[in-house]
Amino acid sequence: MTVWSVIGAGVAGLAVASELVSREAKVQIFDPSGPPGPHGCSWWAGGMLAPWCEFENAEEPVLRLGKAAFEWWSTRTRVEQSGTLVIANPRDLPDLRRFARRTGGYTEISQAEIANLEPDLTSFTKGLHFTDEAHLNPRQALRDLHRQLQDQGVVFHRKLAPTQLENAIDCRGLHTREVLHDLRGVKGEMLVIRCPDVTLTRPVRLLHPRMPLYIVPRGDGVYMLGATMIESEDSSRITARSMLELLSAAYALNPAFGEAEVLEIGVDLRPAFPDNLPRIRRLGHTIYANGLYRHGYLLAPALAQGVADLALDNKHSEMVDEDRA
Repeated sequence: MTVWSVIGAGVAGLAVASELVSREAKVQIFDPSGPPGPHGCSWWAGGMLAPWCEFENAEEPVLRLGKAAFEWWSTRTRVEQSGTLVIANPRDLPDLRRFARRTGGYTEISQAEIANLEPDLTSFTKGLHFTDEAHLNPRQALRDLHRQLQDQGVVFHRKLAPTQLENAIDCRGLHTREVLHDLRGVKGEMLVIRCPDVTLTRPVRLLHPRMPLYIVPRGDGVYMLGATMIESEDSSRITARSMLELLSAAYALNPAFGEAEVLEIGVDLRPAFPDNLPRIRRLGHTIYANGLYRHGYLLAPALAQGVADLALDNKHSEMVDEDRA
């Protein structure tokens, strides 16, 4: 029986392995860094399954393929389907109208309706509620996939994959740039804060003029703040400007965030191709699955399904890069 060797145990690698196993393929995984943790880019993600919101500045496949992510993830980890709330301060309502024109799948809501959804957001007069969107806890999702794969008999090798490996699927992100020359890194920065004085039950996007903010509840008064997308190869530390603007935007959302405790500061480099859409390329004995950009948890299921189609049935999905494969 053919053994498929997945290289890399981030969200792409674990999702690919999970999809292959669901189709009764035999899989092993190589990653010298070991189980999911802060070393991985996907550890620092927001975990929003928000295809409509992402469509505001993304290509059409992000919306179409992302719509199926909820069903895939809900069979593997806990998914909260309470929608996404998009709001703006009264002076920034033109930005909210522009966001509405570029998206869909929302209900326009009033100040009273915003307060009904999120009682701690009382100063916003208009909003958009994307009722079909969802979110998950990325770290729990990674742990769940890792545990499920172990329970299903997948062997994890905490070492580099052999160089002459057949039936390999490389999901190592930016580590494959020596082969995928058009791959680039996009810097993302985030904060994890604790603020027991604010209760939010769903992801909230604040269309702030300097830095649009998204904030995702993690439970027990803990929130993830993120928004930055910087064309930079430096993943060593957050910039002072980014930290100030993230915290300023959170303060604009609710002044109680000014008393929040900063628990973690995260910086990562997200792998992206020129059009910010993922690619599947077969070069020799290796299939490369890469380029999730900022859509890791949203598009990982579609990427995994495309890899499984190619590996097991030689079926070419739209993600297969025919010009380079």
